[in-house]
Amino acid sequence: MRLKTLIAMLVVCATAFAQNDPVIMTINGTPVTRSEFEYSYNKNNSEGVIDKKTVDEYVDLFINYKLKVAAALDARMDTLVSFQNEFAQYRDQQVRPSFITDADVEREAKEIYDRTQHYVDSLGGIVRPSHILIAVSQKASEADKKTAKQRADSIYNALKAGADFGEMAKRFSDDKGSAKDGGLIGWIQPGQTVQEFEKAAYSLSKGQTCAPVQSVYGYHIIRIEDKGNYFPYDSLKNDIITFIDRRGIREKIIDDKIAEMVAADGNVTKQQLMEQRAAELSAQDSDMANLIREYHDGLLLYEISNREVWDKAAKDEAGLANFFKSNKKRYTWDAPRFKGMAYHVKDAADVKAVKNCVKGLAFDKWAEKLRSTFNADSVKRIRVEKGIFKKGDNPLVDREVFKVKDAKVAPVKDYPIDAVFGKKLSKPQDYTDVRGQVVADYQDMLEKNWVAQLRQRYNVVVNKDVLATVNKH
Repeated sequence: MRLKTLIAMLVVCATAFAQNDPVIMTINGTPVTRSEFEYSYNKNNSEGVIDKKTVDEYVDLFINYKLKVAAALDARMDTLVSFQNEFAQYRDQQVRPSFITDADVEREAKEIYDRTQHYVDSLGGIVRPSHILIAVSQKASEADKKTAKQRADSIYNALKAGADFGEMAKRFSDDKGSAKDGGLIGWIQPGQTVQEFEKAAYSLSKGQTCAPVQSVYGYHIIRIEDKGNYFPYDSLKNDIITFIDRRGIREKIIDDKIAEMVAADGNVTKQQLMEQRAAELSAQDSDMANLIREYHDGLLLYEISNREVWDKAAKDEAGLANFFKSNKKRYTWDAPRFKGMAYHVKDAADVKAVKNCVKGLAFDKWAEKLRSTFNADSVKRIRVEKGIFKKGDNPLVDREVFKVKDAKVAPVKDYPIDAVFGKKLSKPQDYTDVRGQVVADYQDMLEKNWVAQLRQRYNVVVNKDVLATVNKH
């Protein structure tokens, strides 16, 4: 979204709610309404939040957030195509449902019903069969098939002689699901069952029973309990609407309506239509305005924070090294670590060869050097686990380095010779030994310095009288 469009939208919203929504603070000349602050505060201090803040405690956090957004706008990050596309995607998720009504869904449901009703009734409607199944495996021998046919014929003859169908189904049917209900399957329509069963069922009149019919499942003796036209619409309406939601048809309806509106206007693009609708909804509902603003500002916050803090800290190797050097006392271990590798070889000569291969190399270069030297082709000469290990991390390291007598080292198939190489350290030697912790601490430092700069760069004015009314008006 273009910045001027967003600003115009928010101005409309601010005007609509101005009478009951005073300005709580001004950041770099941009007013922030009480409703926006309340929306953010209440969302971040709702039930379930562990570290809840008071309003006064939250003010500084909120100001820092808005300062970073201001910095991102000054850096024109809102003009990036990647940002505009991602924001449009988030915004449209909120806006799209406004293009569809219950009447639209009802109309689609009725059209689906009418098509289905016409199809089903043209093929004979619906039938409600019961059956007795004498199952036959597809791998059954001819003798077993003959026995099953004889059994089915015997049951059919008993039915013709007056036996009760439901009782016979309970006693003899191999379809245990329907057997407990006297063989009743329930209503079916064309295409819902195997062809042989369907053909026989639709050929019978209500109350008729057919001779055994063979399908891939075995022999069926079918009785038709009822027949009729397709179910009435009202009995299926909720199921059809569920079908519409599950199949994404609701989204297609929205797509079609948006396309129709763009085509009918002729002077508006889809993007412009979505912007207009977002502005309309935001003017009507402060929560919607705040949610759209939250998406917009949140994406900008991520982009600027990544550039100024997260990505910067992760890639600044010299900065990390200097930070570690200046803050060594922060980084200690509760127990020694082994910085090295546990490895397994096929040939005893490779034990020493592995050590010589990496001796003198920086630790982060070991893996590639070992791979290119010993495992470059299809024949893997060694198996290696490299890292910084504490006691309990690796049985071989436990046994060889930490001298754990009962360490259980499982043999590695095809690599019978075990060895270790590296150093046992009482504390971290350089920042790479505790990189994750150093990066996190370095990020915190960059964050604090950055916020301090933003505080000097941008003017912040807080209306304390309005602040005192948060959630009390």
